[in-house]
Amino acid sequence: MKENPLVSVIIPVYNYDRYLGEAIESVLSQTYRHLDVIVVDDGSTDQSSEVARRFAERGVRYCYQKHAGIGPARNMGVEVAQGDVLAFLDADDRWPEEKIEQQLRAFEGDPALEMVFGQAVQLQNGPEWDAGVTNKNPDATTMVPGMVAGTMLIKRDAFLRVGQFPSGWKVGEFIDWYSRAVELQLRSLVLPHVFLWRRIHDSNTGICERQSVTDYARVLKASLDRRRAQQRNITE
Repeated sequence: MKENPLVSVIIPVYNYDRYLGEAIESVLSQTYRHLDVIVVDDGSTDQSSEVARRFAERGVRYCYQKHAGIGPARNMGVEVAQGDVLAFLDADDRWPEEKIEQQLRAFEGDPALEMVFGQAVQLQNGPEWDAGVTNKNPDATTMVPGMVAGTMLIKRDAFLRVGQFPSGWKVGEFIDWYSRAVELQLRSLVLPHVFLWRRIHDSNTGICERQSVTDYARVLKASLDRRRAQQRNITE
């Protein structure tokens, strides 16, 4: 990996104007400054576009697509990204300011690494959120291994080997992508540091789309089908 690589940060948004500015600020406040920040508007009908465009003078790029879901929005971000390293942040979450710097240090320490994850802290919107994001030393019992898009930093060529996020799914798109990465045996590391504050609120996709549990079943079936096909190829 190049010294001082350009890191492309992709922020998909759909009707989260009330949170988007805070998410963008958490990226622009990173101690690592060589960033390519892209907001992909997934057909929002609120003021998300206006919020994103306010950051244009600070180098944030804005893209628009008709509403298609978070998977296609992330994919569009990857298509226009200019960096050799990719990161993803949901529009209602935030990063600690040393997130990218700490992950790049891990890549420097082990050049064979292809993706680096960290810990996530889930906080209820409101006073808990305000107090939590200012807490530099959260209780370890509140942290969970963040095998989610928001904690991941991944080399672009590794991402492209895995392929795009699936389209047409309301939930589970990252689980499907990550299962494919595991099947390809991408070299990964989970650091003990908090890399993501996840905001819990009534309009979270995972809460609003609980009826889409069939998508999770599709993720599992797709993974099993791929493994069975691989096993058949080995035995034939």
